[in-house]
Amino acid sequence: MDSYELHHIVHCSLDVVDERVNNPKKSGPMLNETYGYLTNTKVKFILVTLDLDVRDADVRNFFQKFHAAFVGAVSNPFYVPGKKITSRTFAERVSYIVKSFGLSSAV
Repeated sequence: MDSYELHHIVHCSLDVVDERVNNPKKSGPMLNETYGYLTNTKVKFILVTLDLDVRDADVRNFFQKFHAAFVGAVSNPFYVPGKKITSRTFAERVSYIVKSFGLSSAV
């Protein structure tokens, strides 16, 4: 999968998350390799994995840990809201989270 395909999948996934938030009872096509997470502050995280055998509990755990890492990064007084997170600590935490779940990539 090249970076353009991944970019397209992520944007399509964001559309699905928006639709699910706006119409929670309406079911749509299942994306077995793409998972979304919406924080209380409406920040969206998308996880794309090549592994089709992922348990829901593992995905929830992944997003909880990723959310905690994100909160730590944006709480840094040197972080400028709305800008790319460039923290090496954040990158290392995300790398550890991904490796601990045996996933090959995270978005």
